[in-house]
Parts: sequence; structure tokens; C-alpha cells
Amino acid sequence: MTALFALITSLLWGLADFGGGLLTRRTPALTVVVVSQAIAALVLGVIVAATGGWSEAGPRLWFACAAGVAGPVALLSFYKALALGPMGVVSPLATLSVAVPVGVGLVLGERPGLLQAAGGAVAVTGVVLAGGPQLRGAAVQRRAIMLTLVAALGFGTVFALISEASTNVTGLFLALFAQRVTSVAVGGAALAASVRRGGAVVPEGGFPWASLPALAFVGLADVAANGTYAIAAQHGPVTVAAVLASLYPVVTALAARGFLSERLRAIQAAGAGLALLGTLLLATG
Repeated sequence: MTALFALITSLLWGLADFGGGLLTRRTPALTVVVVSQAIAALVLGVIVAATGGWSEAGPRLWFACAAGVAGPVALLSFYKALALGPMGVVSPLATLSVAVPVGVGLVLGERPGLLQAAGGAVAVTGVVLAGGPQLRGAAVQRRAIMLTLVAALGFGTVFALISEASTNVTGLFLALFAQRVTSVAVGGAALAASVRRGGAVVPEGGFPWASLPALAFVGLADVAANGTYAIAAQHGPVTVAAVLASLYPVVTALAARGFLSERLRAIQAAGAGLALLGTLLLATG
């Protein structure tokens, strides 16, 4: 069950990142984050009301709220790092996020077997290579590296926090709702600050209403991924769940290949193969 839900997480996050990346080509990244998260919050609010999730309110919701703060910070840092580039450095470096939940799992006493440890190492290596690491070329701006490390820390923190935010499915809906409301509040504050500084909120032609379905998909895929990851982490070793869930860059790369006809470089194809091998080792270990 852990392997299955963690792989679903990587699929959902990978598709959400792909969709978000396309949307930010036409709409400011901050607007994409806030609107997509607001749509997800509205849907979750309806689900919580229908399932009576309010009865699950308790101290664990603070984990969800903390994840709601870390998420937008990580996303915005990641988008800014990608803008500074190069993507061949930023994308693989962001996979360091897996170190946070894996470290938490080890501190809590998890000890993966030899086969799982080998599978984790192979899978992470594959993810880094699938990002198409840039091994030569112009020097990378220090700010881009720092922003990527902030993003990796934020993504990893969300991994660790959301797995502690609930103990059952009804409570998980409430936790995800609290996370999204917090994300919208944090993102909205950042958006207001950007407006005061004269930053762009919508494209020159106005708000892209035709993009609402895509924005909804990004927000709902992201929240669903958080939910499936929480289930994966609660039903098995966090060290395994975190590594398998971190395969989402491979999904993003394959989506770009399938929908945009982007050619995979040899190093990316090799990375995808290693990620698959690592996944099999983790699942069978």
C-alpha cells in the first residue's frame, strides 16, 4: 500500500508541476499558486462539510497549517530559481527535498533493509539524472542555488508535516483544507505585497478565464498528492514513501515528452530507467 500510494503521489505531483509550469508561461507564478490553491480550498471545504470533518479538529491541525506556510514559500522559491536558471541545475538540485522526510524517518527509528536502501539510492540518482543535470556551461548564480535549496527544504518540510497532520481519512480532509486555507492566506499576502510594489498580477490581456480548468487541475492534483502521500507515510516506512513520492520530476519530464514533444536527452532517459529500477527495488524490499 505504501508503494502504491507513494507512486500515485509522484504521478499527481509530476502532472501538477507540468501544468503549473505551462500556466506560468502566460500568468505570473504567484497568481497561479494563489488561484489554484483557492480552488482546491473551496472543493475541500465542501468535502469537509459533507463528511463532518470538523469533528476531527485538534492539535494535529497545526502540522497542516505549518505545511500550508512552507508550501507556497517552496513553490515561489522554486519558480524564481527556474527563472534565474539554468533548469538543468535547478530541477535536479530540488530533489534534495527527499532528505528531510527520510531524515525524520531515520531519527524516529526507521531502518530500511539493504535492498530498500540500495533502491532508494538508485531511485534518487535516477531522479537527479532525469532532471537533465547541466554538467558544464556558464556559472550558476548564487541566488538561484540558494532559492533552490530553500525550495527543497520547503518541499521536504511539507512531506514531513503532512504525514503527521491526521490519523484517519476524515481528519485528512480537514488537515488538507487547513493546509490550503493557510497557503491561500500566505500567498494572498505575498500577492498584495507584490501589487504594492507594482508587480504584475495578471497578464496584459486580463485574467485568463479560459485557464480556470487548468488552474483547478493543478490545485486539485496537488492537494490529492498531499493526501495520497499522507496515506502512504501512515501505512509504511516514511523513508520508502518519501523516496517513491520524490519521483515526480520523472513524470514531469515524460509529460513534456508526451504533450510537448520535447526530446529526452540520453542522460534523462538513463535517469528514468534508474528511477524505475530503484522503484522496483523499494517495492520488493
